[in-house]
Amino acid sequence: MSFVFRNCLAGVVIATGLVASLPANATEQLRFGATFITSGIDPAKGSNGWALTSHGIGENLFAVDKDGKLVPELAQSAERTGDLEWIIQLRQDRFFSDGTPVTAAALKAGFEHTFASNGAALATGGQLKFAADGDFVLKVTTEKPVPLIQALFAEWPLIAYKPGPEEGTAIFSGPYQIAEFKADNAVELSPNSHFEGADARAPVSLRRFGDAQAMAIALEAGELDLAFGLPSESVARLERNPDLTIKSFPVGYQYFAFLNTERAALRDAAVRQAIDLAFDREELAAAINGGTPATGAYAPYFPFAAKEARTGDLAKAEALLDAAGWEKGGDGFRRKDGEQLRLLAITYPQRPDLVTMLPVIKAELARAGIALDTQIVDNISETAAGGDFDIALWAQHTAPSGDPAFFLNSMLRSGASLNYTNYASAGFDAIIDRFATTGDPEERVRIALDAQNKLFEDVPVSFLVSPVWYVGLSQRMKGYQPWGSDYHVLRADIGQGK
Repeated sequence: MSFVFRNCLAGVVIATGLVASLPANATEQLRFGATFITSGIDPAKGSNGWALTSHGIGENLFAVDKDGKLVPELAQSAERTGDLEWIIQLRQDRFFSDGTPVTAAALKAGFEHTFASNGAALATGGQLKFAADGDFVLKVTTEKPVPLIQALFAEWPLIAYKPGPEEGTAIFSGPYQIAEFKADNAVELSPNSHFEGADARAPVSLRRFGDAQAMAIALEAGELDLAFGLPSESVARLERNPDLTIKSFPVGYQYFAFLNTERAALRDAAVRQAIDLAFDREELAAAINGGTPATGAYAPYFPFAAKEARTGDLAKAEALLDAAGWEKGGDGFRRKDGEQLRLLAITYPQRPDLVTMLPVIKAELARAGIALDTQIVDNISETAAGGDFDIALWAQHTAPSGDPAFFLNSMLRSGASLNYTNYASAGFDAIIDRFATTGDPEERVRIALDAQNKLFEDVPVSFLVSPVWYVGLSQRMKGYQPWGSDYHVLRADIGQGK
């Protein structure tokens, strides 16, 4: 069973053998810039699985393609054989970068490492067990019922690999392999000679920029062939450069604010509701020069997205704060029992739009009488997990597998490993439990809408903007087509004239 959406979703190119006419310099090194690179080479740690796939190094059993369709990648098919049992038939023509075939036994060892090391992998099906039945049949037993195993194996923690010879290393099957890894700086990539079309594929130097403006300057100076995630304020200037091509595209990512429900002031749902109403989403979208007010947890082109844009209402926000006992003083800020309503908002430089939004949000909350301190942190996941924040501005692809369940299970279910809000609601959990009972697309839409309505009521998270992103290209890369997120920046067609 598959879901089909608009063609601006993330995906994976599966090599077809159709290679465009190549320029003379087709296999000369390409220079890419981004505000993120993988934090390490162990695919089971943190979000490394997502980053390694984005870099063209790793693949999944199933993936969402450029047309938004859930398709087999390393797998050939999946068949349910019991309430919790599945048989996955692997393709027999795929190889790891060391030349060995992608077998069930090799993938079993990789997945077992992931499920032992990464809590996010457990979000949909719980603890999975694996067995190899011959070279190309992988038996999977889930802890919880999973109606759509294809969507589960398209989730970002479940990158496919076999463990390497040294602890914390791995061998992958994607179109590129790591030639050199410089932590927090760059990844040097060479074509995987065992992936179709390798002879026509260029090596790539992927450089991390801590400052998106610096990346824009490097593109302008001719130092980059591709700059992914340009700051919106630089776009007009770059578009005037005849040697550059700037492309914009809607993304499956959403910008939102996690509210830490364990912080004293934010334990009160009325205060969280007031914060949500104090946000002016039109103003936020204008500040980042693109996008629209969020309708909820998902990009508006998904069938399970809420239909009405989230709107602010400053008068209602102030009334809620008044009723909660937070009185506005002569300085314009609120106090209760002598304590000022002062919050800490954090965000991270890898998403420059969020940095741009931070002072706007500070001004919006000030209108409601809420004082806001702001902080930019380099490792947002680590800081958020530590709990020292009230508001965390966040960017997340909320349907990377083309299905609504993973985001809700991994980031908002009670006790979930990525639940930075500390939100715990038996009512919300009961709603998303229904995902395990049906694979019917229409019913899964209803579940997702019910879950969003519960979040609108409880406000552990405030959904802000559905953004538009920008990519800058040199003449050599002007044919590059972004696919709706950063899940597959480097793909099999890079270096093949596309």
